[in-house]
Amino acid sequence: MFAQVDTRVPHEVEQEVQKTFRRMFADADREFVPRAFEWVGACFGGGYDVYQPIDARYHDLEHTMQGTLCLSRLLHGRHLAGAQPGVDRHWFELALLAILFHDTGYLKRREDQEGTGAKFTVIHVARSADFAREFLARKGYPEADQKSVANMISCTGVNADLRAIPFQVELERTLGFALATADILGQMAARDYVDKLPILYLEFIEAARWGGEKAARFARFQSAEDLERRTPLFWKEYVLPKINGDFLGLYRFLNDPYPDGPNQYLRRVEENLERIRRKTSPA
Repeated sequence: MFAQVDTRVPHEVEQEVQKTFRRMFADADREFVPRAFEWVGACFGGGYDVYQPIDARYHDLEHTMQGTLCLSRLLHGRHLAGAQPGVDRHWFELALLAILFHDTGYLKRREDQEGTGAKFTVIHVARSADFAREFLARKGYPEADQKSVANMISCTGVNADLRAIPFQVELERTLGFALATADILGQMAARDYVDKLPILYLEFIEAARWGGEKAARFARFQSAEDLERRTPLFWKEYVLPKINGDFLGLYRFLNDPYPDGPNQYLRRVEENLERIRRKTSPA
């Protein structure tokens, strides 16, 4: 079983990721994980360049922590299973940077006083990729690394055309699919996922208001309750086919023990879905 980690406390996630990093790599740079978490904390906290603190209430720093913790566990499970191509220290670092920066596209510039970052929902993936590339360029990362991080982030778009992403090598593609898997499972398995659906609904309303024709899908929800009712179907008709097909079933590396042990993330998702069913079913 995975250790209990409070994703509301970034330092707890940082410590768990650091443990995983050092278990996987004897030559792990002990400064890398704390540095990466410091970077993303500054970005979401209003301490980077011309950006305000995050004001999107669902896609906040905790959301990023949920995905980050899940990704580190998935990659560790894959490492222990000896899956190929193997992930070396450098690729693990790039994948961690990608998940940490995958929702920076919700950040607003300081002069932007209209709405919240949720208004960028339709374009947030592209904004996140651009933000990450610019940030990493400032930190001296080479162009190839910037591209890798941006390509991994691009996998997280709900309607992303995965075939159009210009992956440089096969491992980059695999890590992008792992990131996208962790992004979905990290949030849907959270203990307060059901409680946060009304907040997600408000983000969808704002996305529909600001996103033009491309945001029409967000306008189809009539209420927070309607979003809740549709969530089990979203899991069955979108998420499960996606993580099993497009994302190559990488979630199975979260089975503990691999390959036939229970999957804590899937179990928690099912518990959340059952809670929704009980809550929304007719009396």
